[in-house]
Amino acid sequence: MNEEWLIYRGVGEPHDGIEALPDPPPWRDFDGGPVGEPGGPADTADGNVARRLGAHRQAAELHRPEPEELEAINAALYLRRPLLVTGYPGTGKSTLAHAVAHELKLGRVLRWPVVSRTVLQEGLYRYDAIARLQDVQIAASGRLPGGSPGAGPRTEPGAGPAAGTSPGIGKYIRLGPLGTALLPTGRPRVLLIDELDKSDIDLPNDLLNVLEEGEFALPELERVADTEPEVQVLTDDGAKVTVRGGRVRCRAFPFIILTSNGERDFPAALLRRCIQLKLGQPGEKRLATMVRAHLGEEAAQLGADLIREFLSRSQSELVAADQLLNAIYLTHYAAPPTREDLADLLIQRLDRPR
Repeated sequence: MNEEWLIYRGVGEPHDGIEALPDPPPWRDFDGGPVGEPGGPADTADGNVARRLGAHRQAAELHRPEPEELEAINAALYLRRPLLVTGYPGTGKSTLAHAVAHELKLGRVLRWPVVSRTVLQEGLYRYDAIARLQDVQIAASGRLPGGSPGAGPRTEPGAGPAAGTSPGIGKYIRLGPLGTALLPTGRPRVLLIDELDKSDIDLPNDLLNVLEEGEFALPELERVADTEPEVQVLTDDGAKVTVRGGRVRCRAFPFIILTSNGERDFPAALLRRCIQLKLGQPGEKRLATMVRAHLGEEAAQLGADLIREFLSRSQSELVAADQLLNAIYLTHYAAPPTREDLADLLIQRLDRPR
């Protein structure tokens, strides 16, 4: 494979390849602004590199993807399209997001875990209307939150709180992972929408417009835009940013990975907006480097028999790679025959009839 065009190379070492990413195609060119800083701590700051990619990753070269993986990831980067990654549990779907963010120096991965009750607005932003109402009532009564009389100005009955006594609306709004990813920045953020197949039937369709347009509105801020055209809100990173006119529109479309365990089909409208990648079960070489990356060379050598047993069982049973890591870690401290018993306890088939 000709690697000259690759932005993400799967080498595992951070580099500035993202600077070589060409302009987007005209139909994926967004003009949000003004451009701010990407925000969010570096991935080394919150320990996600060692936890997700392995403490010994430099020696193991764990996340060097197969050619088809590299092509799909880079296609998503070039075309500014989400990457839909499907595969059994434990095949490394979620880890891809962390590998790309680490190598391309794109900061902390924004993660949005999906469950059956998840709705689109949770990913975009949260508005605490109850807290705001309580603070407005406290300000109107002229009393401090603890119940003691306040020294602030009082108002006539029915006139509402005096100017300056009620906190601004931005205090009660926090952008979610998707909303934060769509802030206008010079470099794309990395967003992981994890286990989309766990959602109810509406969420994939609800995502369509946001993924296509790269923007969303905050109606609570649009209603006050005449008097408060600029409002500071919190991001998913905990930083403060300014939202103008009650709308957020991206400049650099985020690198979005949507993961699925293949438990359901998605609408064609979503599929055509995504680059699709299916991950198979890892082979012996990849399992060995996975163990080496997380547990070191000695553990990989001592666990060679468990790796072979795991591969044999994976031909007819659904098992996950993290089960293998747990087994090798724990059996490292045990001696036969306890070692084999512990391995059987930890590597149980996930498709066992219930």
